[in-house]
Amino acid sequence: MDLALFDFDGTITFDETFPGFVRASVDRRTLAWGQVLLAPYGIGYKLGLLSGATVRRRIVAFGYRGRNEQEVREAGARYLREVVAKRLRPEALQRIDWHRERGDRVVVVTANLDLFVAAWCEEQGLELISSRLESAQGRLTGRYLGADCCGEEKPRRVRERIDLAAYGTVYAYGDTVEDLALLELAQRKYYRWQEVA
Repeated sequence: MDLALFDFDGTITFDETFPGFVRASVDRRTLAWGQVLLAPYGIGYKLGLLSGATVRRRIVAFGYRGRNEQEVREAGARYLREVVAKRLRPEALQRIDWHRERGDRVVVVTANLDLFVAAWCEEQGLELISSRLESAQGRLTGRYLGADCCGEEKPRRVRERIDLAAYGTVYAYGDTVEDLALLELAQRKYYRWQEVA
């Protein structure tokens, strides 16, 4: 049995799904204020001055603090059905099926939030390693539970949960610099759907 590790946004999907999830799960008034107050972070990210993790932490703190976790999960499920289902890459789904037919263990490893990616993985019968938000008494605190699952955190979480030596070959699939550390775990690495050395 082999192991296949897939990034989600831009690898399984055609593009980033986190911004759309925020728009689908945060009320309009909060979104409007967030666009104004968080604009410097968006500009900093586009200029390469801030990491995606920094920007995501700010968005999460602003948009989800005090929110009912179940309501956010329900909004995430609707977003999956109505939007993400139309944004899935056929080559990604074919490759996931190929791994499953071979009996491989398939794990999605993403910086995206479990609040909506977990539902997709469950539907597909895939394991998930992702960013998670802290919740207290059914309300989100606006803080991550642990670190944002990006960059070096991806392989750290994989090693924490999976004995890589137990697999004949490790495959990894990603599409951004935040996935490069994940790809380093693998003997067969695919960056933007091209195999790399």
